[in-house]
Amino acid sequence: MTMVMPLSTPAWLEAGPKDATVAVVFLHGIGGGKKGFQPSVEFFAKQGHRALAWDMPGYGDSLLEGTLSFESLALSLEKLLDAAHVQKAILVGHSMGGMVALQAWTHCPSRIAGMVIAASSPAFGQQDGDFQKQFVAQRLAPLDAGQTMAQVADKLIPNMVSPHALPSGTKLSEYPIGLALAHACMSAVPPSTYRAALHALVKFEQRAALPSISVPTLCLAGEHDKTAPPEVLRRMAQKIPNAEFACIPGVGHLMNFEQEAPFHEAILTWIHRHF
Repeated sequence: MTMVMPLSTPAWLEAGPKDATVAVVFLHGIGGGKKGFQPSVEFFAKQGHRALAWDMPGYGDSLLEGTLSFESLALSLEKLLDAAHVQKAILVGHSMGGMVALQAWTHCPSRIAGMVIAASSPAFGQQDGDFQKQFVAQRLAPLDAGQTMAQVADKLIPNMVSPHALPSGTKLSEYPIGLALAHACMSAVPPSTYRAALHALVKFEQRAALPSISVPTLCLAGEHDKTAPPEVLRRMAQKIPNAEFACIPGVGHLMNFEQEAPFHEAILTWIHRHF
């Protein structure tokens, strides 16, 4: 496979002291964007940390040049760290962003001070497997039928939160602020990017890298997460030397959107223990 160096630097937002030795860098999932982590950036900046959130290539203000793969995403992340003058990063990756963090560990480990892998997995499986094919087909069916990303969000988000977060029949105008932000982020994802990200997602495989991780790592689960169940995160933590496992009660896959306070507290407490 030929790898192409990204031609442009991904976009990001940031807050906090620019002279901080270590920066907290938030990596969003397949339906996200940097704006989805703006509350987190602002929270950690208020705690005295330099915090950044990026737009993955193809998302928000970042261009997608060539194909989207985890190899290219790791290169893009390193390019962002260079452009932002971040020598060491604590990577906080949610869902697909957690996979990007794991890929980055195999690509530029010297730039990583620690990792929070939230609602994610060390592998998706073989791209030609039946489950993977069905997953991609199911997720792309609405777009293939001519629906918009907003309509995709309408159906996906209620299934990615805790059972009582969005009672049946809840209208978008009635969504809590955090989940309304999740809906806005997913609605803004270009369909072509969503397709490319799904095809990259099912090729992800970094289980073999877990024992090599030598930095503080937190595997963070949501109690009601059906996409990355707590047991997946628990097993991952067991395979990473000295990793910690934590589970946030009462949330699903969209943990940071559903209840940002316990999400922030879990990460901040872990950071204070290690940095």
